[in-house]
Amino acid sequence: MGTDLVKGQLDLLLLGVLRGGPRHGYAVISDLRDHTEGTFDLPEGTVYPALHRLQDVGLLASDWEDVAGRRRRVYRLTDEGRVALAGEQQRWRSFASAVDAVLRARPSVAGGLA
Repeated sequence: MGTDLVKGQLDLLLLGVLRGGPRHGYAVISDLRDHTEGTFDLPEGTVYPALHRLQDVGLLASDWEDVAGRRRRVYRLTDEGRVALAGEQQRWRSFASAVDAVLRARPSVAGGLA
C-alpha cells in the first residue's frame, strides 16, 4: 500500500486501534500490522510522532505504566478523540462509497467520440 494513501488516513487508523482500549506505542504498531495482515506495517518514526500530535491536540491522553517490566507510555482515547473518530469514520465511509460507486459504474459509450 502506498505511503501517501496511509498518510491521509493515519489519524483514523490510530484512533481506530485505540478505540479497543489503551495501548502502548508498540502495541498500536503491532495491532495495525496484525489486523491488516501486514498491509499497514508502519515504522515507529511514523506512528510515534502521530501519537504525540494527536495527544497535543487533545484526541489522546497518555500515562506512564510498567508493562512487562518496562516503563512505557500508554495512550488512550479522550472524549474528544471518540467524537473525532466517529466523524472520521463517517467521512471515510462516504469517501469509500463514492470511490466504490465510480469503480462499479458501467463504462458508458461516449456519443460521437472516436
